[in-house]
Amino acid sequence: MIRHTFSILDGAGEKTEKRLWEKGIFTWDDFLNSDSIPFISNEKKILFDAMLGQYKEDLKNKNEKIFIRDVEKVEHWRFFEIFGSDAVCLDIETNGKSSEQGGYPTVVGFYNGFEYKSLVMHDDLTWENIYNELSAYKYLITFYGSIFDMPFLLKRYPLLKVNLLHFDLCIASRRLGIKGGLKKLEQSLNIFRDDDISGMNGYDAVKLWIDYKHGNPHSLETLIKYNREDTVNLFSIAKHVYARLKESTGIEDYLSIASIGRNGK
Repeated sequence: MIRHTFSILDGAGEKTEKRLWEKGIFTWDDFLNSDSIPFISNEKKILFDAMLGQYKEDLKNKNEKIFIRDVEKVEHWRFFEIFGSDAVCLDIETNGKSSEQGGYPTVVGFYNGFEYKSLVMHDDLTWENIYNELSAYKYLITFYGSIFDMPFLLKRYPLLKVNLLHFDLCIASRRLGIKGGLKKLEQSLNIFRDDDISGMNGYDAVKLWIDYKHGNPHSLETLIKYNREDTVNLFSIAKHVYARLKESTGIEDYLSIASIGRNGK
């Protein structure tokens, strides 16, 4: 999707993007290969050419830093197809309190599409270990993580520095008109959990941590399993949400019409 995207250019937007698609300019290469574009001044065309040329090079080299700098977070979903192989899903459990009231993370889960890993408070959960896990990736996938998970971690661990492209599935699903939490979204996509944790929620996760602190090791096992489901399912959800967001832009329709036109000739 990102190679079809022009709304990230300075002074452009979704209207300009669609006007370009209507003119048959579907990709960055199409734009660069066009000598002129009727509704874009020569001065802007030169500026946009320079930006797109740089973006092409950075995308080829998978240099995410320039896109973190230049692209609004709500549009980071557009990079999923490119950076999905360099992505990590993250989800945290907490003791149920806010940062101001002594809140802390109890479990932080990571999933890269192949392997799940958890860090547990009073064991291996430190800001250094969180940083080491995240620094191996270029793309972060969460559900409500830009509002809760990451701010919570950054407040708890001021030394933790995170600079990744961030696909927040909660924000993205709202753009599609999908309301409700993670569990409801999973159900709508026919993603099911094991029976022993099906129906559990964040409050149950808090109770499990309290039980573990009171000496029940089985509660920690269940808590980690619950977090694992939260974290691992994000990858499947990301694929669905990305596909629907891409469809919502209309690019596939423009490409289809163009293909019919070419074949008709």
